[in-house]
Amino acid sequence: EEVEKKISETFFYNYEDICSQPFVTEGSGIPINLITLKHSFGYDCTRSVNLLLMDSQTLLYIAGNQVVLLDQKTKSQSYVRSSSGGGIGFIVAHPMKQYFAVGEKGKKPNLIIYDYPSLRPYRILQGGTEEAYVFGDFNRSGTLLASVGSSPDYMLTIWDWKQEKIVLRSKAFSQDVYKVTFSADNEEQLTTSGAGHISACKLCHIAKNLNLFTLYTFSCKYLYIAIDLMLSWKEATNVISGTEWGNLLLWEGGLIKVELCRTGRKHCHSGPVSQVVLEEGELVTVGKDGFIRLWNLERIDDADSVDDTGLLEVEPMNELQVGRNVSLSFMLKVHECGQPVWYAQDTNGAIWKLDLTFSNMTRDPECLYTFHSGRIEDMSVSPVTYLIATTALDRSVRIYDFISNSQLSEIKFKQGGTALMWAPRVVNPKGGLIAVGFEDGVVRIIEVYDPKGLPILAGQTKTHNAEINLKQAFKPHTTAVTALAYEQNGDVLATGSKDKTVFFFAVGDVYKPIGFICVPGPVQVLQWSPPSHVKSTLLILCENGFVLQVPAPLPEEQDTASTYQIKNLPTQYFHFYSIKSRIKLEEEIALREKKNQEKEKAKLEWIKKQQEMGKDIEEPEEKPEEEPLPPLYIPEEPSPILCGFYSAPGKFLLSLGGYDSGFLYHCEFSSNDQQDDPENRQDEPFEVIPIEDTDSNPIHQISFSTSRLLMFCGMQNGSVRVYPLQEKDLSVNTLKEYWSFNVHDNDYGQIQGICCSYDDRFLITCGGDGNIFTFNILSPEDVHKELKSKIPSPRSGLEKEKATEDIEDPNAYNIEEVKQKKEYERIMKEAEEKKRKKREELIALRHEFLFLLQKNQELPKHMQLHREVHL
Repeated sequence: EEVEKKISETFFYNYEDICSQPFVTEGSGIPINLITLKHSFGYDCTRSVNLLLMDSQTLLYIAGNQVVLLDQKTKSQSYVRSSSGGGIGFIVAHPMKQYFAVGEKGKKPNLIIYDYPSLRPYRILQGGTEEAYVFGDFNRSGTLLASVGSSPDYMLTIWDWKQEKIVLRSKAFSQDVYKVTFSADNEEQLTTSGAGHISACKLCHIAKNLNLFTLYTFSCKYLYIAIDLMLSWKEATNVISGTEWGNLLLWEGGLIKVELCRTGRKHCHSGPVSQVVLEEGELVTVGKDGFIRLWNLERIDDADSVDDTGLLEVEPMNELQVGRNVSLSFMLKVHECGQPVWYAQDTNGAIWKLDLTFSNMTRDPECLYTFHSGRIEDMSVSPVTYLIATTALDRSVRIYDFISNSQLSEIKFKQGGTALMWAPRVVNPKGGLIAVGFEDGVVRIIEVYDPKGLPILAGQTKTHNAEINLKQAFKPHTTAVTALAYEQNGDVLATGSKDKTVFFFAVGDVYKPIGFICVPGPVQVLQWSPPSHVKSTLLILCENGFVLQVPAPLPEEQDTASTYQIKNLPTQYFHFYSIKSRIKLEEEIALREKKNQEKEKAKLEWIKKQQEMGKDIEEPEEKPEEEPLPPLYIPEEPSPILCGFYSAPGKFLLSLGGYDSGFLYHCEFSSNDQQDDPENRQDEPFEVIPIEDTDSNPIHQISFSTSRLLMFCGMQNGSVRVYPLQEKDLSVNTLKEYWSFNVHDNDYGQIQGICCSYDDRFLITCGGDGNIFTFNILSPEDVHKELKSKIPSPRSGLEKEKATEDIEDPNAYNIEEVKQKKEYERIMKEAEEKKRKKREELIALRHEFLFLLQKNQELPKHMQLHREVHL
């Protein structure tokens, strides 16, 4: 019998050999280290489980294609890259904290075990799933690792991970599976849970093979989809699960035995129960309502419903409210100085440190770190220093220093932020002004300043490096603001919205409305013409395929007495008409012609050979009929315009999503532009630039280095592309060679913002996965160590100003509605004045009539006029 080869305990892989590297077009000469990761500012807090502790000092979490190891003492970060570049599905620590496992995403992804703290790859497990790993768990002794895959296979795999061997494979369930856990008390029991189900299984050895037997499957459509679960003390017959309405379910033998609630039929949590933990004989529940509650396990063990409702009222032994506006999704325990300490993941953008001893000495919850929650909506970089500003639907605007790698300040509002732009140097030479658009149509002008520059008043202490002050708030739109743009000379700010309007403001110490125009679709991008163009024009890209060009309106020419709507602003239109189907058809025809020519050439050569050999040439058979060419296809719904920019006066490039992705379309406004209905237009691009590998992965964001030597592209799959530009003009040839790197999450990390620092030294990206990354452009050796960010000094007299009045009501009138209301009130006032004068005239006539009646009565009878009048 052949002896199996064992992998040596001391064997390690080389990290550089397995970690994913940037893609560089072959023969392009682009350096592989063109861009290198510098720091990660964000946190993907909406992931169900994205927090790991290897010791009391080191936090681990997934950030796109990296695992970030954060040293809590030094605040420094280390990174472990994914091996495939397809993203990361889960991380889990070995019980001894000597290793941690990283389950990846992508085609036939790896599951890699890393040594800690050396971070050397120790084992690579292959063949456990087809598309992505979603969860994994070590057994209590750490000898086995269980992993579960995503669709389409939902494969449950048990690994002898030290020997890189699969000991058991089984389909976990036919629906989405989110978790797999070994029982804390019995290593032969494990449980999977997911969309409306929990499965309890037992591992059994039969004829030296490991087999999996399903003991029970608990199915219920009301199960909270991301449940954590706890196999209880009765050999898998009892399971406790959370629900999305906040109560707990006790299962026995595959059926719900009882539903637990609090006294007065109140829910155990006012919101979903996100985690259930067995801790020292007690049950701990973690809720999205920000509460952690401790329950008597014996009482729950004996629980039975007392009436037909199936409910049993139980009160928690202890509870902790972590804070206001806290939504807990997961927590885990570590020991510090022999004492248990819990770390909790808050989906509202925080990591908490908690003491759950529930004694007189219990410490208050401590918020260790705060982040944006969910997708970063927009980002802008300072025009004068190394600061970035970001905003998101979590209602916050944050300022980061990407030299010291720290968050400097944040400000919260009543509505979520949707667009943001740092005012250029020409508007504010200190670089302290930022325009921010919000989901309710409000635009706020905020200023960032160094509070140390203000006079210190008695009793005040300076605690922050930077302060944010609201300078002005106005409401030009009724729905979300999607784009902001300052004119090149800084005189005009344009704002665009989903409400299909573009509003113009005169920039000054106070921004004053000039007027607005209506456009044919929701605004996606606004861009003013660069200084190289003779005329100052605004390029307006609408999501539904319309592009407009308008000149900057002059404030003195606008009559705003009754409305802010600008009626006669010269407007050029372009309505994108899909030509991708025709391009594909032409390619197919060219391909068939080439094949036919090759066949004809081969046939002639054969005939020539036959003739040379003196053989008779038979009449060729009839040519087989070719397949008919595919018909031209025009999508019913127009493909969305994702981004675009001016290439020359009157010309622009567009990147589209949907069916028309895969190209950059070079377009121009027609010189003999007829003022017909824009809806009836069908405008085609004059040049098409194919972009490699973007048919299902379109470009979402495009920006340029200040030198215009590099074009940065943010892709739908979260990757960054860089195109070196030899010439200023973009063409088919200039966009063939590129550098690409998967950075954000491949599934939901589409890049929302990409731009470089004012001096082209750094690149910053933000994505739909909540992550914000900074990169060194070229190698880190080129970055001078003396670089330091400078926070703008405050305006003179800022400390004496009253607080700016904000617009907090999301239903407040916008600027035009206020104007129309005033105009309506003016018209009504004029009408009332006319009515009042008429009433006075009528009263005077009535008095005169009564006076005449009186006089008529006083006359002799034969002289009186009769009241009846006969015509």
